[in-house]
Amino acid sequence: MTHPPASRNYSEQQAGTLQTGHHLLLPDGERSAEIQRVDVETDDFGTPAMVLATLTGGGMLRIAAGSAVRIVDETPDEMEAGAGRGDVQATTAADTTPDTAGSPATAPAVVVPPLPPAPPGTGGPGEEDLALIPSAEGTPESVVEAVAEAYPDAVGVLLLTERLAKGINTKSGSCLKDLSDLAQELYIIRKDAEHALAVADLLNVLPFDGNRGRWASVEAALALSSYICRQLGQEERAAVYEKFLRTPDGMETDPFKARINAKVRQRSLNEPNLYDKEIFRAIDNSNLDAEREWRLLRLESLLVLRAHGGSETIGAPELERRIGNELESVRA
Repeated sequence: MTHPPASRNYSEQQAGTLQTGHHLLLPDGERSAEIQRVDVETDDFGTPAMVLATLTGGGMLRIAAGSAVRIVDETPDEMEAGAGRGDVQATTAADTTPDTAGSPATAPAVVVPPLPPAPPGTGGPGEEDLALIPSAEGTPESVVEAVAEAYPDAVGVLLLTERLAKGINTKSGSCLKDLSDLAQELYIIRKDAEHALAVADLLNVLPFDGNRGRWASVEAALALSSYICRQLGQEERAAVYEKFLRTPDGMETDPFKARINAKVRQRSLNEPNLYDKEIFRAIDNSNLDAEREWRLLRLESLLVLRAHGGSETIGAPELERRIGNELESVRA
């Protein structure tokens, strides 16, 4: 027996609190289905962003984690009888075909579009890969001190090296950001590839620990190192950096989640944030400092995109041209 919404009780809660066994009101507002499994996708900062609710009998709902959903409040007798009720069963592929009497069944509640194939697994750093990256001479702090000695009058370099010389903690996001910024300052502004690589390599050998916030600094260092090595003709070393940068892409073992991640990743590569509005606003306001900062962020995005091999919208030749333009603009 199908129950219209008015004859039943519902409670409202956030999608992020859904659990197995909940009877969720479907998007049509007329039927409900039992949740068989709940998976949560996080954004790049580790915050829950998307709830994937697998429904009993087949089908899936994708719900923003902060969205409000309605749950059926059923009595124990209703729960016991639920298995035989048509309105709590999710629609399967068989429901979309006509029955033997020639009348079509109810249309599916959710249509999940086909997903791109999962990316091939990408292993972490191996011994052969690490062998292509020169080992630091001395401690990480000594590498930073050597940079400070090489640029005693460079304010931008000294501000960063003074903080880092007190101690480098690879668990600190701010420390990793300072190292990444120092490597960029050395290459982009000082045109010093040797010292830039030495600093960046303090980050490049760090494994992905699941924290996207900290990884952003490592990713930026890897992308910069790849570009520098390509410019120097060190193709094998550049390829290692690019392999390390793509390591998080192949760490998901669940095939469905891997395909979801691949789709999201490709979308971000196809539509990168290049800060066009912010740069044009700074130009209109004749704010050279702000323009430089936004161009540095654009350059970082382009370098990361290049290390990924480009995208479906921006190919390698165009990326090289844009990176060259940004380097020239920032250095000017």
